[in-house]
Amino acid sequence: MASSNSYKLRCSIPGHEMDVRGVTAALFPDGAFVSVSRDRTGRVWTPNASPDHGFSEMHCMSGHTNFVSCVCVIAPSDTYPRGLIATGGNDNNICVFSLDQPQPLFTLQGHKNTVCTLSSGKFGTLLSGSWDTTAKVWLNEKCMMTLQGHTGAVWAVAILPEQGLMLSGSADKTIKLWKAGRCENTYSGHEDCVRGLAVLSDAEFYSCSNDASVRRWLVTGECVQVYYGHTNYIYSIAIFPNSQAVGASDGLIRVFTEAEDRTASLQDLQAFEDELSKTTIDPKTGDLGDIKIEDLPGREHLDEPGSRDGQTRLIKDGDKVEAYQWSVSESRWQKIGDVVGGSNQQTSKKVTYEGKEYDFVFTIDVNEGGPSMKLPYNTAEDPWLTAHNFLQKNDLSSMFLDQVAHFIIENTKGQVVAPPPAAAVDPFTGSGRYVPGGADGRSGFGADPFTGSGRYIPGSGPAPGATGGADPFTGGGAYSSAAARLTATNIYFPKTDGLTFDQANATQIIAKLKELNGGASPEHKLSEEFVESLESMLGIVVGGAPDAAPPLTLPQINLLWKASHWPEDIVFPVLDILRLAVRHPQVNESLCGEAEGPQLCDHLLGLMRPRGRPANQMLALRTLCNCFSGRRGRTLLLARREAVLGRAAELAAGAPANKNLQVALATLLLNYAGCLHGRPDLEAKAQCLSVASAALESVQETEAVFRLLVALGTTLASDQTARDLARSLGLASQISKYSSVADPAKVGECCQLVLNELQ
Repeated sequence: MASSNSYKLRCSIPGHEMDVRGVTAALFPDGAFVSVSRDRTGRVWTPNASPDHGFSEMHCMSGHTNFVSCVCVIAPSDTYPRGLIATGGNDNNICVFSLDQPQPLFTLQGHKNTVCTLSSGKFGTLLSGSWDTTAKVWLNEKCMMTLQGHTGAVWAVAILPEQGLMLSGSADKTIKLWKAGRCENTYSGHEDCVRGLAVLSDAEFYSCSNDASVRRWLVTGECVQVYYGHTNYIYSIAIFPNSQAVGASDGLIRVFTEAEDRTASLQDLQAFEDELSKTTIDPKTGDLGDIKIEDLPGREHLDEPGSRDGQTRLIKDGDKVEAYQWSVSESRWQKIGDVVGGSNQQTSKKVTYEGKEYDFVFTIDVNEGGPSMKLPYNTAEDPWLTAHNFLQKNDLSSMFLDQVAHFIIENTKGQVVAPPPAAAVDPFTGSGRYVPGGADGRSGFGADPFTGSGRYIPGSGPAPGATGGADPFTGGGAYSSAAARLTATNIYFPKTDGLTFDQANATQIIAKLKELNGGASPEHKLSEEFVESLESMLGIVVGGAPDAAPPLTLPQINLLWKASHWPEDIVFPVLDILRLAVRHPQVNESLCGEAEGPQLCDHLLGLMRPRGRPANQMLALRTLCNCFSGRRGRTLLLARREAVLGRAAELAAGAPANKNLQVALATLLLNYAGCLHGRPDLEAKAQCLSVASAALESVQETEAVFRLLVALGTTLASDQTARDLARSLGLASQISKYSSVADPAKVGECCQLVLNELQ
């Protein structure tokens, strides 16, 4: 099969009634591809057996209520041996189809704006990007996690073939690398929206942008090459397959080929060239920039051969401007259209649009908004207000505001009377803009209050639930026999009974409470009766079995709640009493109930904020862990799971140095995993996997590592979907380093058992 090393038209495929917005190769049958369109349909096309080199429609899919923006295929599985097709639309939904029926098998809902990009990975994992600034990870019919961090629309996503890594490119000009739901790296370099991503290997990928460049990146973060050649927006990029299909705004799909024996007939080629020659190109939105007719050469310029394939030349023919492109294979200049609406035409006189005169009438293509739209503008207007009105009129996302405003400024050649608003001024009202978080309200860590001989140190002493070398789960001696490793009995997980922090020295806690109360300011000083009440409560809740403890009064519980709001620099002994008290049935019922529970949770999350005091963070974590000891507490923490684990993820990302804090964080994850075991809540399990994976990147304390491994094993045990997700996230490669840990032996043993789950 001869090849000319250049692409020629193979065929044009009618069928869609509106713009074709995306195409991708199908997995079945061989040689087929899928297209999606603004006509709200997706279609599968198969190559004809006849010698016309064309394609026929095999399957039509419908289910979206608005334009279809993107498409990808999902790899075959035992359930769907021919794979699945996923489409994203302007209705904010993702529809998943088989080849057996025109209606979707299921619809994925969760994005709050247009779904504009899709990518699939192993085990049926699907990654989506949206104008709502997020990307989402889906497995089967569930959203497993939401990737948050971009400040503009997510135009491009891609899943790397190995390592569980995912990429997202955004209108905020950055690319982000994600692992297990957290951002591992941010790539900066593009000067405008990132519109497309293409994975070259596990270690490299390409990106393209509105800045007219293509960049080649190493996953480690370095940009190793920048490619220039385009003169305007680059909407997409792909690694070349054996043939290419493109969709156009005329509703046609065109297939191009290198093979001479598959090219279209001479009649069809000539018809295609004639159609190209009739195209009109607006230099404001095309690739040609601003032009001046008087500076252009005449037709004699076409007697000189081009220097490269695809080179563009403009020539004047009387009052017209024509665009030509050099074809190396044919050794001639091919007309690609007439240039209209040059800047010299627009600035020389007013332009009438909808009955009014304007200095400029631009043609705007926002890619996802359908056909080109007209944007009228007078130089006396505020470009931001004009952009805002344009977006409102055409029902377009406000995330395009800066892009359209800067387009106006750039293309009016500085003829802007109204200056662009300052960064801190609202562009619509001119008044000062409220910037959340602008004030520096952070409090410093200050001196560590837990150093010095004889001082009360929360969390000091042996790990909870164990003394010396005792196993924290069995109470017996540490399991350390190498000969007994990997026996048929798994003694580590699933662990469904929660771990609590029970140890305490009541004498030291009360001594520190009285010391701090003596030095407290008058408005915060507790009465003697108040302190005595707390001391009495501590005596009841410390040690022994909480269920067998004497009853508490409601006034005692209310005083404890009030005292827990002491100033953060002195509240830690009260928090220590609180973490012991929530194990008591009455306290758990009261403080974790429907009325008080949300307030308790919010209070503890506030103490756990990343820049909070480490002692308060640790004690708040321990309190949450102990809440799992009661029915009300478990119900509360399951209801607030997303917020609690989200805050835990923030703490994990901060690489906490405090070993007791690390253990408390790991225990919280373990208790959640145990509570979720056996439940069908895949989204919750996905968050557990993500946060536990993030914590394993930062913790060093071996007891914390062990508890995180038990949490992972408990999440994966007896749940095939959770195992598939963990595989797609590259969990095995992340934890394999712990399989050789021999001291303590339980770390290596538990790790190997988790790896067995992932095989």
